Amino acid sequence: MYRSLKLMLLGSGELGKEVIIEAQRLGVDTIAVDRYAGAPAMHVADRSYVIDMLDRQAVRELVEREKPDLIVPEIEAIATAELVKLEEEGFRVIPTARAAQLTMDREGIRRLASEKLGLPTAEYRFADNFEQFGQAAKEMGFPCVVKPLMSSSGKGQSVCKNEVDLDRCWTIAMEGGRVQQMRVIVEQFIAFDSEITLLTVRSVNGTKFCEPIGHIQQDGDYIESWQPHHMTGSQLAEAKRIAGAITDELGGAGIFGVELFLAGDRVIFSEVSPRPHDTGLVTLVSQSLSEFALHVRAIVGLPIPDIAFIAPGASRPLKANEALESYHIEGLDQALEVPHTQLRVFGKPVTKLGRRMAVALSTGDTVEVARQRAKQALDKLRIISD
Repeated sequence: MYRSLKLMLLGSGELGKEVIIEAQRLGVDTIAVDRYAGAPAMHVADRSYVIDMLDRQAVRELVEREKPDLIVPEIEAIATAELVKLEEEGFRVIPTARAAQLTMDREGIRRLASEKLGLPTAEYRFADNFEQFGQAAKEMGFPCVVKPLMSSSGKGQSVCKNEVDLDRCWTIAMEGGRVQQMRVIVEQFIAFDSEITLLTVRSVNGTKFCEPIGHIQQDGDYIESWQPHHMTGSQLAEAKRIAGAITDELGGAGIFGVELFLAGDRVIFSEVSPRPHDTGLVTLVSQSLSEFALHVRAIVGLPIPDIAFIAPGASRPLKANEALESYHIEGLDQALEVPHTQLRVFGKPVTKLGRRMAVALSTGDTVEVARQRAKQALDKLRIISD
């Protein structure tokens, strides 16, 4: 009798949905878990559950009930201490429970990168209350970057321009964090030329890298990405060195989104996600195997071939500008008239301010053409209240 692997996804947004689809293509039994019903990955999974993933007991009970072969965290807000215990008991956490725990908060991964591995990073301070925050900002100098220790898709991040800005930035960090804690990281503001994601995949046949992905962020969340992003030979070599060092230290199998700043000849480590990255949605059209296909192949133990680049590509997410309990998206037909363009509509049950609801994906003979097409398609889309 055929027995498929069983994969439990903790966090079931639009990235998780693509992971589930790729897993099912390989005959994997899939379970989608999130804190709300109707999450995107739940639309396509074999089974789904709604739990508080920060509740250690709820996570344990579900894992013990389903007994998955693979536990795949797709967001940061998970009871990672319980994942560590479950891994010690024989469950397999992707890429490892330690990686999930370290990257859940920015302090753990920043200290690992800077203090243990000696990778180039921005200078930083940590603060536990508003008074410490103000002092840290003054020590770092204005402008500086303020982030909650744990948030998803860049929520809670801001640039603090001066002392008058302290109250605003503190409020943004407190409201944007995934866990109610006051600790924040205050970073040196780097006048970078560009920022990239270097998707790095670890598998049974070694470590491989995708073409670098350029992206633009606004309020800590990406508003556009493209692939490839031009880098000099020395920049690319240094980026691979940094990405290889941090992912080797984290260990395990799967794809990692390594975020880096490019500033002149310097390559500076920013963050790493041990899972598919939102800026990597562009790989759905630009590569023969998307970041999601690569992730699933790696975690189920299959080898990764040389990653074939198909065409320059770009992505533009559609974001909601208000909270709506009932909505629909108009302009799909017009957007799809743009040459070499695809859409992914996520099907989230409600909108929230700034929430990603769909993405336009385009290719072209050049990155510039792909970016123009993705913007043209995005401009056709509208979120309408029912």
